[in-house]
Amino acid sequence: MSVSNQPTVVLVHGAFADASGYAGVVRELTAAGVQVVAPPNPLRGLAGDAATVRAVAGAIEGPVVLVGHSYGGAVIGEASVGLDNVVAMVYFAAFSLDVGESCASVQAPFPPSLLAGTAQPTPYEAAGAVGGPDLYVGADRFRETFCADVPVDVAQAMCATQRPLAAAAFTENATGAGWKNVPTWYQLARHDNAISPEAQRFMAERMASTVEEVDGSHTVFVAQPVRAAQLIRRALAKVG
Repeated sequence: MSVSNQPTVVLVHGAFADASGYAGVVRELTAAGVQVVAPPNPLRGLAGDAATVRAVAGAIEGPVVLVGHSYGGAVIGEASVGLDNVVAMVYFAAFSLDVGESCASVQAPFPPSLLAGTAQPTPYEAAGAVGGPDLYVGADRFRETFCADVPVDVAQAMCATQRPLAAAAFTENATGAGWKNVPTWYQLARHDNAISPEAQRFMAERMASTVEEVDGSHTVFVAQPVRAAQLIRRALAKVG
């Protein structure tokens, strides 16, 4: 893939979304001359999803900064293990898991988010997963749960095109924690209704991240792409 002395930014999306949510961030980064890759995250299971991202990042000849939103944070933590070219990680309202933790268990000590009540299982098995249903966010409360700070028409499109997360992925335990070996940056969303801000703060502090708290929803990087890109560029400036 790319060959460069400057880090390539690999943007990993989370559940109920796809890589198009990073469009504004990609625009800002590429305008600044940053090389960007935004691969699909299968959302089928933590180990398999991490293997997909690991293959993409490992094929880049040069340093890599991994960026993860939401469940994508859990994925980059697992994917980065053993990758010598990963020099930093950036988290947007994201999970960072220690070995033996899942996205479900790391949140257990904190107040439940609105998502706990608005995520709905399908009546069918999740194709390509180890078993169990897929999860979607119910349309009636999608915007409130996921993207309260984007326009209504944008939220409607995000809802209609949401990609489901296999329920099994949410309870699958991490087997690695690559964030322990590289510097991390964390954008904490103060008005997040999908991952509680308290849980985000715990995970960010545990990583000893450089933390930026912002007034915004779970997808504040969609509503404020300039600010999100600025955080990534600050990480690049430290490791590039």
